[in-house]
Amino acid sequence: MLEELNIAGLGVIDRAAAEFGPGFTVLTGETGAGKTMILSSLHLLSGARADAGRVRTGAQRATVEGRFRLPDRDVGDGADRADGVAELLDSTGAEPDEDGSVIAVRTVGADGRSRAHLGGRSVPVGVLGRFTSAQLTIHGQNDQLRLIRAEHQRGALDRFGGTTITSRLAAYRSANATWRAAADLLAQRRSASRERAQELDRLRFALDEISSVDPQPGEDIELAASIRRLSDLESLRSAAAQAHALLAGADDLSAADDVSVVDGLGRARSLLETVDDDALSGLAPRISDALGVVTDLAGELGEFLSSLPIDASELEKLLVRQAELKALVRKYAPDVDGVIAWRDDATARVAELEDPGESLEKLEADESAARDAVTAAAARLSSARVKAAARLSSAVSAELSGLAMGDASITVTVSPDVATAEDARALDIGGTSCRAGEYGVDRVEFGLTAHRGAAPLPLAKSASGGELSRVMLALEVVLAADDTQTTMVFDEIDAGVGGQAAVQIGKRLAALARRHQVIVVTHLPQVAAFADHHLMIGKQSAGRAARAATSTVTALDSEERVAELARMLAGLGDSETGRAHAEELLATAQSEKTDQSEKTAQSDKS
Repeated sequence: MLEELNIAGLGVIDRAAAEFGPGFTVLTGETGAGKTMILSSLHLLSGARADAGRVRTGAQRATVEGRFRLPDRDVGDGADRADGVAELLDSTGAEPDEDGSVIAVRTVGADGRSRAHLGGRSVPVGVLGRFTSAQLTIHGQNDQLRLIRAEHQRGALDRFGGTTITSRLAAYRSANATWRAAADLLAQRRSASRERAQELDRLRFALDEISSVDPQPGEDIELAASIRRLSDLESLRSAAAQAHALLAGADDLSAADDVSVVDGLGRARSLLETVDDDALSGLAPRISDALGVVTDLAGELGEFLSSLPIDASELEKLLVRQAELKALVRKYAPDVDGVIAWRDDATARVAELEDPGESLEKLEADESAARDAVTAAAARLSSARVKAAARLSSAVSAELSGLAMGDASITVTVSPDVATAEDARALDIGGTSCRAGEYGVDRVEFGLTAHRGAAPLPLAKSASGGELSRVMLALEVVLAADDTQTTMVFDEIDAGVGGQAAVQIGKRLAALARRHQVIVVTHLPQVAAFADHHLMIGKQSAGRAARAATSTVTALDSEERVAELARMLAGLGDSETGRAHAEELLATAQSEKTDQSEKTAQSDKS
């Protein structure tokens, strides 16, 4: 419940404060006094877009502060709403005030920047809107026009249907998401089949090419070294042979001057081992070490010589091999090791393409099963809506009879939303191709039968402004039957209405206020007379400049209320006739409220 509203620097309001009690509160005042700013302030608290043009001329910012009393857990649906609000407050770190109320603040700077605070904590505007929207239901003059739109009519029906429709809608949306995902995957796999076949051909050709060459790790480096060696074969052979001869001796052992390093070291070791001197014999091990090193070198040189080809034909074979490897390197990787890695990756990719995990047949079966599931869910949702539509039609029509529209009735029709030829995602529901929308496959339409015997026509074509106002009020009364403790705000819902119809609207609003806090902006005294609390929006001017005008909010006592009703009746607030008329209207309204309350109490007891 909204307990208090403080406004500063908003439009014509310099600074104003209003307290709201339970029941029915009415706001009245001359045209242009600033009643719209009250609604604008509540919209700002509900997260509406900030508009710097709303900031009062000369003010640095506009500030709206609302104090809300949280719902009672023990009344109606208060427990669920209280839990939701508590969770929201806990997630933001917001804290209730000492008396348990929560303060919500929205600030809009002259530069257009907006700030939001909830329970003493800075929060995003969206969070503030979530909190406030759970407490307030605001019906402005534009809501009457939205009522003629199909999506709002469907939303009203779903709200009336309660948990039955809510649960079936959730099941449908889940099934629809699953079906669309399966259909998207199938379409993607089908469209990609040609590209996949082309990629397979390219990869297989490349793998065959690499396989025919069969490169080995590091082969290009080894091959380059071998080619460099063979390019100067004779000089390499001569240098290696001479070095080998010096170390191990020439192959021709009969040569007289053939004294190898190995032989020399062996003789030196033998001589040192035969002498009887510690210093000389101690050198023998070192000569043995040197002999081992020289012997190893001679062996390696011998192996090198034996590995050299006898002729240069081997070089030609190596050059051919190198050309084959270079052809692979130019196409697939910087070096042979990279080519081998590319081959391994390509082999894995071929395996993946040849066996994609799920065949087209499997995907088609999944898509068909998902389509059947969403079709069944859509049918169940449609069935629930049809049943709810009949009950909603009866309930709203009954309310209209009490709003001076006794001969009128509302029909709520649920029909298939027929798919067009271009709609690729249609569902067959009972032989009709339906568009599978986010909220089902149904079109919901409210029709108004103006009098008995007339054919029902869509609200957009048949309802006048006054009739549309009463239809919306009747709908709200019906929708609010199972809801409690919310604050319902109506901005001139009685526009285009007068006489007995205005009286009936006042009675319905008073009845609604027994379960809700109801705040109404009105120009009609017949409506205002039924209120429990009366606030008047006045305008004061401190000079000729328009920006000097300031709105005020005043709570009226009984005498002041009579004067305001007299002004609203015919601008006769200061005349005895006007006051007498106002007093009679007020007394009649209060008497009818009392009678209505007693009847309701007796009905509840029985």
